[in-house]
Amino acid sequence: MCRYGFDHVTKSVEKATANFKAPTPLAVAELPNSTLAKSILNYATEELPLPVLNHSLRAYQYGEAILKDQSTEWAIDSDVLFSACLLHDIGTTEKNMNVTKMSFEYYGGVKARELVLKKTHGNVEFADAVCEAVIRHQDLGESGFITKLGLILQIVTVLDNLGKYTHLIHRKTLSAINKRYSREN
Repeated sequence: MCRYGFDHVTKSVEKATANFKAPTPLAVAELPNSTLAKSILNYATEELPLPVLNHSLRAYQYGEAILKDQSTEWAIDSDVLFSACLLHDIGTTEKNMNVTKMSFEYYGGVKARELVLKKTHGNVEFADAVCEAVIRHQDLGESGFITKLGLILQIVTVLDNLGKYTHLIHRKTLSAINKRYSREN
Protein backbone atom coordinates (compact mmCIF):
# COMPACT_ATOMS: atom_id res chain seq x y z
CA MET A 1 0.00 0.00 0.00
CA CYS A 2 1.22 3.49 -0.79
CA ARG A 3 0.17 4.85 2.58
CA TYR A 4 0.48 8.53 1.75
CA GLY A 5 -0.37 8.36 -1.95
CA PHE A 6 2.98 9.83 -2.99
CA ASP A 7 3.46 7.52 -5.99
CA HIS A 8 3.30 9.65 -9.10
CA VAL A 9 0.88 8.97 -11.94
CA THR A 10 -0.10 10.75 -15.10
CA LYS A 11 -2.49 13.67 -14.68
CA SER A 12 -4.63 12.17 -17.45
CA VAL A 13 -7.56 10.61 -15.60
CA GLU A 14 -8.38 8.49 -18.65
CA LYS A 15 -4.86 7.04 -18.81
CA ALA A 16 -4.43 6.70 -15.03
CA THR A 17 -7.72 4.80 -14.67
CA ALA A 18 -7.53 2.80 -17.91
CA ASN A 19 -6.96 -0.48 -16.03
CA PHE A 20 -9.58 0.15 -13.36
CA LYS A 21 -12.20 -2.57 -12.94
CA ALA A 22 -15.89 -1.93 -13.37
CA PRO A 23 -17.30 -0.48 -10.16
CA THR A 24 -19.38 -2.65 -7.86
CA PRO A 25 -22.19 -1.53 -5.55
CA LEU A 26 -20.71 -0.70 -2.16
CA ALA A 27 -22.22 0.42 1.12
CA VAL A 28 -21.40 3.92 2.26
CA ALA A 29 -18.10 3.58 4.12
CA GLU A 30 -17.86 4.26 7.80
CA LEU A 31 -15.83 7.35 8.53
CA PRO A 32 -12.38 6.60 9.94
CA ASN A 33 -12.57 6.18 13.70
CA SER A 34 -9.03 7.12 14.69
CA THR A 35 -8.32 9.96 17.10
CA LEU A 36 -6.77 11.87 14.20
CA ALA A 37 -9.81 11.45 11.95
CA LYS A 38 -12.17 12.53 14.72
CA SER A 39 -10.03 15.59 15.31
CA ILE A 40 -9.96 16.49 11.59
CA LEU A 41 -13.75 16.01 11.39
CA ASN A 42 -14.30 18.24 14.43
CA TYR A 43 -12.07 20.93 12.92
CA ALA A 44 -13.79 20.75 9.52
CA THR A 45 -17.24 20.78 11.14
CA GLU A 46 -16.36 23.95 13.06
CA GLU A 47 -14.73 25.72 10.11
CA LEU A 48 -16.71 24.75 7.01
CA PRO A 49 -20.27 25.72 6.12
CA LEU A 50 -22.54 22.66 5.99
CA PRO A 51 -22.74 22.52 2.15
CA VAL A 52 -18.91 22.54 1.93
CA LEU A 53 -18.59 20.01 4.75
CA ASN A 54 -21.04 17.67 2.98
CA HIS A 55 -19.15 18.17 -0.30
CA SER A 56 -15.94 17.20 1.50
CA LEU A 57 -17.57 14.13 3.07
CA ARG A 58 -18.97 13.08 -0.33
CA ALA A 59 -15.49 13.50 -1.80
CA TYR A 60 -14.09 11.17 0.87
CA GLN A 61 -16.81 8.60 0.26
CA TYR A 62 -16.29 8.72 -3.51
CA GLY A 63 -12.55 8.27 -2.98
CA GLU A 64 -13.07 5.30 -0.68
CA ALA A 65 -15.47 3.71 -3.18
CA ILE A 66 -13.03 4.14 -6.07
CA LEU A 67 -10.09 2.84 -4.07
CA LYS A 68 -12.00 -0.16 -2.68
CA ASP A 69 -12.98 -1.20 -6.20
CA GLN A 70 -9.40 -1.08 -7.46
CA SER A 71 -6.26 -3.05 -6.81
CA THR A 72 -4.02 -2.53 -3.82
CA GLU A 73 -1.71 -0.53 -6.10
CA TRP A 74 -4.13 2.35 -5.49
CA ALA A 75 -4.54 1.79 -1.74
CA ILE A 76 -4.12 4.94 0.32
CA ASP A 77 -4.45 5.11 4.08
CA SER A 78 -8.01 6.13 5.02
CA ASP A 79 -6.83 8.80 7.47
CA VAL A 80 -4.70 10.39 4.75
CA LEU A 81 -7.55 10.38 2.22
CA PHE A 82 -9.99 11.62 4.88
CA SER A 83 -7.70 14.49 5.90
CA ALA A 84 -7.12 15.57 2.30
CA CYS A 85 -10.81 15.42 1.44
CA LEU A 86 -12.02 17.22 4.56
CA LEU A 87 -9.39 19.94 4.30
CA HIS A 88 -9.27 20.48 0.53
CA ASP A 89 -11.58 23.53 0.65
CA ILE A 90 -10.47 24.94 4.01
CA GLY A 91 -8.99 27.91 2.18
CA THR A 92 -12.45 28.90 0.88
CA THR A 93 -13.86 29.99 4.24
CA GLU A 94 -14.54 33.69 4.61
CA LYS A 95 -12.09 33.85 7.51
CA ASN A 96 -9.29 32.31 5.44
CA MET A 97 -10.09 34.25 2.26
CA ASN A 98 -9.77 37.50 4.23
CA VAL A 99 -6.28 36.86 5.62
CA THR A 100 -4.35 36.24 2.40
CA LYS A 101 -4.07 37.12 -1.26
CA MET A 102 -2.97 33.55 -2.02
CA SER A 103 -5.32 31.29 -3.96
CA PHE A 104 -7.60 29.20 -1.78
CA GLU A 105 -5.78 26.04 -2.88
CA TYR A 106 -2.35 27.29 -1.80
CA TYR A 107 -3.47 28.89 1.43
CA GLY A 108 -5.64 25.88 2.18
CA GLY A 109 -2.68 23.59 1.55
CA VAL A 110 -0.55 25.57 3.99
CA LYS A 111 -3.34 25.55 6.61
CA ALA A 112 -3.93 21.83 6.10
CA ARG A 113 -0.21 21.08 6.44
CA GLU A 114 0.03 23.06 9.68
CA LEU A 115 -3.03 21.31 11.12
CA VAL A 116 -1.92 17.82 10.10
CA LEU A 117 1.60 18.40 11.47
CA LYS A 118 0.06 19.43 14.79
CA LYS A 119 -2.48 16.59 14.89
CA THR A 120 0.06 13.89 13.88
CA HIS A 121 2.76 15.18 16.24
CA GLY A 122 5.08 16.10 13.38
CA ASN A 123 4.48 13.47 10.69
CA VAL A 124 5.99 15.46 7.82
CA GLU A 125 5.28 12.85 5.14
CA PHE A 126 1.58 12.72 6.04
CA ALA A 127 1.35 16.54 6.23
CA ASP A 128 3.21 17.03 2.94
CA ALA A 129 0.97 14.51 1.14
CA VAL A 130 -2.18 16.31 2.28
CA CYS A 131 -0.69 19.74 1.55
CA GLU A 132 0.33 18.84 -1.99
CA ALA A 133 -3.01 17.20 -2.76
CA VAL A 134 -4.91 20.26 -1.49
CA ILE A 135 -2.71 22.66 -3.46
CA ARG A 136 -3.03 20.64 -6.68
CA HIS A 137 -6.67 19.54 -6.46
CA GLN A 138 -7.63 22.17 -9.06
CA ASP A 139 -4.45 21.71 -11.14
CA LEU A 140 -6.38 19.92 -13.84
CA GLY A 141 -5.02 18.85 -17.18
CA GLU A 142 -3.86 15.93 -19.23
CA SER A 143 -0.10 16.43 -19.30
CA GLY A 144 2.43 15.92 -16.57
CA PHE A 145 2.31 13.97 -13.35
CA ILE A 146 0.66 14.16 -9.95
CA THR A 147 0.61 12.03 -6.82
CA LYS A 148 -2.01 9.30 -6.54
CA LEU A 149 -3.57 11.13 -3.59
CA GLY A 150 -3.65 14.33 -5.64
CA LEU A 151 -5.28 12.62 -8.61
CA ILE A 152 -7.91 10.90 -6.46
CA LEU A 153 -8.70 14.25 -4.84
CA GLN A 154 -9.01 15.84 -8.28
CA ILE A 155 -11.29 13.06 -9.51
CA VAL A 156 -13.63 13.16 -6.53
CA THR A 157 -13.94 16.94 -6.40
CA VAL A 158 -14.61 17.17 -10.13
CA LEU A 159 -17.06 14.29 -9.80
CA ASP A 160 -18.96 16.09 -7.04
CA ASN A 161 -18.80 19.56 -8.58
CA LEU A 162 -19.33 18.72 -12.25
CA GLY A 163 -20.67 15.16 -12.39
CA LYS A 164 -17.68 13.99 -14.41
CA TYR A 165 -16.06 10.57 -13.79
CA THR A 166 -19.25 9.03 -12.41
CA HIS A 167 -18.34 5.89 -14.37
CA LEU A 168 -15.70 5.19 -11.71
CA ILE A 169 -18.33 4.60 -9.00
CA HIS A 170 -21.36 2.33 -9.18
CA ARG A 171 -24.59 4.32 -9.55
CA LYS A 172 -26.09 2.70 -6.43
CA THR A 173 -23.06 3.74 -4.42
CA LEU A 174 -23.27 7.29 -5.79
CA SER A 175 -26.93 7.47 -4.87
CA ALA A 176 -26.34 6.19 -1.34
CA ILE A 177 -23.49 8.66 -0.75
CA ASN A 178 -25.52 11.60 -2.07
CA LYS A 179 -28.43 10.60 0.14
CA ARG A 180 -26.25 10.32 3.27
CA TYR A 181 -24.42 13.63 2.66
CA SER A 182 -27.05 15.76 1.00
CA ARG A 183 -26.54 18.80 -1.14
CA GLU A 184 -27.90 21.58 1.05
CA ASN A 185 -29.54 24.20 -1.18
